[in-house]
Amino acid sequence: MHLSFVPPRRVKIGDAAAFAGTTPRAIRHYHAIGLLPEPERGGDGRRRYGHQDMIRLLWIRRMAGAGIALDDIRDALTADTGTAGDDREDGDRGGGDGIALILERLENSLAAQEAVLRRQRIVVQRMRAEGSRMGLLSDVVTDRFKSLPEGALRQGELDTLLVTERIFGPLGAAVQATRFIALATHPALREESDRVDAAEEALDDTVAVDDPRVARVAAERHAFEGALDAFIEESGLAGDDDALFEAWDARDSATTDQEEDDGEEEDDDGGGDRGSGGRRTRTMSAFEAVGRMPYDFSPARLRCMELAEQLAAQDAPTA
Repeated sequence: MHLSFVPPRRVKIGDAAAFAGTTPRAIRHYHAIGLLPEPERGGDGRRRYGHQDMIRLLWIRRMAGAGIALDDIRDALTADTGTAGDDREDGDRGGGDGIALILERLENSLAAQEAVLRRQRIVVQRMRAEGSRMGLLSDVVTDRFKSLPEGALRQGELDTLLVTERIFGPLGAAVQATRFIALATHPALREESDRVDAAEEALDDTVAVDDPRVARVAAERHAFEGALDAFIEESGLAGDDDALFEAWDARDSATTDQEEDDGEEEDDDGGGDRGSGGRRTRTMSAFEAVGRMPYDFSPARLRCMELAEQLAAQDAPTA
């Protein structure tokens, strides 16, 4: 049995805009000013957006939401190598001197309008403190990585947290952070994770769905996830997740009480979880996300994922 819903490899501009929380008109403007590269077009002549196009679009939306001008975003993304925590001679982790100057200029501007732009200033300050795009994620997410050494996280992991926060909100991304903390603190698990990831990526369109490699890689994925879960439990990270839920409930309650005291209204989109700087962001259902966020997975890789899920279900304790 195959997955009942297969994520698209590429999506049209309307779905891309809906997932990113913007409009097709805004995306066309990003293309016009060179902020977002033009994607390839389908046989009908319409733009089709892939996974990396969506990742860049999400970063653009976060940076624009922080008050950074579109021209500055373009310059920052052009200067950025796209690698989180890579080795640089100057020790900078996220875009070099150009980004630092851009953020410094923006913070000075916000300071003059502090009463009106308080939330935007908080976001910028966190970006400067983190030294990378991590500062654009919600504080409940970035706080989980405070104890990690510089360079412990990879850009791909930040990309994943960005997508998770868009779909499930800050709490969902903060819980997912446990996985990346485990990988960053356990070299053997990191090495095995890279090996299994590479094996899955090798299941491209040239591999048949019933190829023996598909089942073998699914078993390897299942075994790795079991080892990762065991480490998370033994290391006490699972207990950190429990504390996170308790702290989130207390924080959410306090925020709600403060908003009632202040008479603050929700955003027009109907509320949602708190994003960076306390800004409300609308989350979406998993079903909505699957139809709007493209992943370039081959049929063989999708089958591998399904088999791994079946193995996990077989091992799950029964009531």
